[in-house]
Amino acid sequence: QVQLVESGGGLVQAGGSLRLSCAASGRTVSSFTMGWFRQAPGKEREFVACISRTGGTTYYADSVKGRFTISRDNAKNAVYLQMNSLKPEDTAVYYCAADTNILPRIAAPRYDYWGQGTQVTVAS
Repeated sequence: QVQLVESGGGLVQAGGSLRLSCAASGRTVSSFTMGWFRQAPGKEREFVACISRTGGTTYYADSVKGRFTISRDNAKNAVYLQMNSLKPEDTAVYYCAADTNILPRIAAPRYDYWGQGTQVTVAS
């Protein structure tokens, strides 16, 4: 089992940047494909980005492609989401998740472990 704790959320103006961090404990994060998801009020949780165990493969939602970058540091047992050119529609609670599957997947139900989330609010 692995515990995930997100940090780095906050309030930012449109066009600004934030870097989210996900710290893992209990098991080494290198055992997992890692993903970021988000959920806005009244909406379903949606995929943002995911990264393979070694970091060699990444996938992004079309809505964030070119603006967000997912990365991982297995030595630090952490995963990151660099968010640039933020838009008001990026406002949501962002969740870090771990998947035991070898190949990265974009479907939220496939992920086994979830953090509590961190709020990101982008003001227009």
